[in-house]
Amino acid sequence: MPTLIEDTIAAISTPLGKSGLGVIRLSGKDSRRIALSLFATPDKSSIEDRVPVLGRVFEPSTGDVIDQAVVTYFQAPRSFTREDLVEISCHGSPVILKGVLRLALQAGARLASPGEFTLRAFLRGRIDLVQAEAIRDLIEAQTLFQVKVAQEQLTGSISRRVRPAKEGLVRLIALLEAGIDFAEDDVSVLPEAEIGRRLSNIEAGLVPLRASFTLGKIVSSGLSIALAGRPNVGKSSVFNALLQEDRSIVTEIPGTTRDLVAETTQIQGIPVRLMDTAGIREANDRVEQLGIDRSVEAVADADQVLFIVDGSEPWTTMDAEILVRLEARSYLLVVNKIDLTQELEEQSLPLGAKSVCRVSAKTGQGIDDLRRALFKEYGLQEGQGDLVTNIRQEQLIESTLVALEKCQKSLISQMPHEVILLDLYSALKALNALTGETTVEDILDNIFSTFCIGK
Repeated sequence: MPTLIEDTIAAISTPLGKSGLGVIRLSGKDSRRIALSLFATPDKSSIEDRVPVLGRVFEPSTGDVIDQAVVTYFQAPRSFTREDLVEISCHGSPVILKGVLRLALQAGARLASPGEFTLRAFLRGRIDLVQAEAIRDLIEAQTLFQVKVAQEQLTGSISRRVRPAKEGLVRLIALLEAGIDFAEDDVSVLPEAEIGRRLSNIEAGLVPLRASFTLGKIVSSGLSIALAGRPNVGKSSVFNALLQEDRSIVTEIPGTTRDLVAETTQIQGIPVRLMDTAGIREANDRVEQLGIDRSVEAVADADQVLFIVDGSEPWTTMDAEILVRLEARSYLLVVNKIDLTQELEEQSLPLGAKSVCRVSAKTGQGIDDLRRALFKEYGLQEGQGDLVTNIRQEQLIESTLVALEKCQKSLISQMPHEVILLDLYSALKALNALTGETTVEDILDNIFSTFCIGK
């Protein structure tokens, strides 16, 4: 882990561009001194903890006023970084913000590295690593649902779910260490059945968290969805209906879409890249064939495939040929044009679809049901903040569970407790990397507070 950094840093904390307000933030032991060196109030008053003060930022060497500003001082440890922290709110002109930052740097601050304010908050115990990642996710969120998930993680939803497993690990390590090292002091060796029970309890708390990555990676990264089908079944109309805008050209002429058309949107709070493909068929036109080849590639690479058929026409050999192309992967069947007389017989529908949605892209009927069906298999619900949303978190939880499984196998093989302890420490190391460090002192404190050793 990086060592604590003691110097004072400064940075512009709002995006550069014209705006009503912009904020320069300072953190470190000299923050208040630096702020006072370039800020003055009309009544010569100082700045106090958590009291916003209106005044003027000036050039110390000349006394020239740079801007009117509000300065707020947060005294350590009651700040985001648990250091003295100052926020200077100016008018949001890039010239002003850069000028004030320059004055702060001249007064002794150092330009902050990317993410350094959050790093200091972590190093000083204000947040753990999962919460630090949630701050990044919150800033990069593209949808309100992503914001809600990141906000819940920022309040510690993942950390709270991991904590019982971590405490159980530390407790089990302490008991096994005590049984090995202090056997002569009447500390009993933990029975194998009890060790197995404790291991199972720890695993039970982590398995659902690992499983949540299936949905978490979708919330974080989004989905790519390809619309496939023969020409003139209404793929572009469904594409436009899902987008809620006329993005793809729609005509009654088969083969109007001759190239891949892609657009990014959000559906139920999840970022989605929709791909309207050219109607898949044999084409004599070289340009159209190139578009069809791209469509085939898009279908192969997409996270989800919507196989669209025309409900107003019977099942065709071309539908069947496209279905053969989809047999290697799962798909959602969309029966379009239900506003017309239906000629597509129920028994002719393929059985391999994950689900069947009946829609009319023209009237909008069934489109909302289609949107819900896209995420039905993931169990998407509001208020799901305790999701593992990145591969680092998932891999560390997986490493913990692998180590615990090795402990169970060692237990069954009646291996010595010293061997089991090695894997327990590996499991603890992985959880430490997830949320922060558990020191050796924690384990020692647990041993000595539980057993009357040395009485």
